[in-house]
Amino acid sequence: MQILVIQTAFIGDAVLGTGVLENLHQAFPKADIHYMVRQGNEGLFAEHPFIKHLWVWNKKTQKYKHLWQLLLQIRSQKFDYVINLQRFAATGLLTAFSGAKHTIGFTKNPLSLLFTTRVKHTISTQNTLHEYERNHTLIQPLTNTAPSKPALYPTTAHYAFVKQYQIVPYITIAPSSVWFTKQWPAHQWIRFIQALPQNLTIYLLGAPSDDELCISIGQQCSTYNVISLCGKLNFLQSAALQQGATMNYVNDSAPMHFASSVNAPVTAVYCSTVPSFGFGPLSSKSFIVETKQTLACRPCGLHGKKHCPLGHFNCAETIEVSQLVSSLPM
Repeated sequence: MQILVIQTAFIGDAVLGTGVLENLHQAFPKADIHYMVRQGNEGLFAEHPFIKHLWVWNKKTQKYKHLWQLLLQIRSQKFDYVINLQRFAATGLLTAFSGAKHTIGFTKNPLSLLFTTRVKHTISTQNTLHEYERNHTLIQPLTNTAPSKPALYPTTAHYAFVKQYQIVPYITIAPSSVWFTKQWPAHQWIRFIQALPQNLTIYLLGAPSDDELCISIGQQCSTYNVISLCGKLNFLQSAALQQGATMNYVNDSAPMHFASSVNAPVTAVYCSTVPSFGFGPLSSKSFIVETKQTLACRPCGLHGKKHCPLGHFNCAETIEVSQLVSSLPM
């Protein structure tokens, strides 16, 4: 049996999609499982133990030319199942015209009428399903299994690399986010660090583009042992480091899903978004921090925004430092 799972959205979505891979492997251990992600996310799956082939879509350069090339390659593969976790037309085209015997996706996909199986996908503040559980509804009749949590697999080499940072107890902080309204402000992270024991080692995680932010935070906490690792660790090295941390502090962003994927302790800070959307932390030791105030403007949308629509950003500014400190084991 050959199965292709498609999730070419952002990093966190690619991680959440791995729950489907787990269930498919559990139900069909001899199946050839393929996974398609957007270019830039492939590092998450280096030496993955049961992904037969990783397909990578370059969405930045010659996006549609590469999409056509991928479609031709997929058709030649003659998949038994193509399972689309995404809800956009481009991946709907790949699915509908894949030539697979069975094509499965969500009804929100504009081309879902051409799929052999369509499943409803609902996100609301009243919804009780996590995204990995919503993804699982696509394959539940096929696998007849309970949904598996997402999982990443850092290798021995990844764990060996981060040992240099694990000589002393430490926490990690991933202070950045692609979206302004999903990012707890830098001055709040600084206040939080200044409330911690001074002998605690603090690693700041992020992409190379986050280094300026993290260096600035470190400079304003000069009496603390704050070290920026932005751009110095790849995705799986970051997850390996998180796994050994006393606690990991994150926004509602990809590092939260990294922590969940290796069951690392995590404290997730929610500003404009809310965990009831179904994208919360999944680690057995996890904490959610959000404003204690009832704000009529929160949530202001499913995704983050480039600025607070009302200009005050109260959903972030009213979060108290003590809420984060309380989740740190003493």
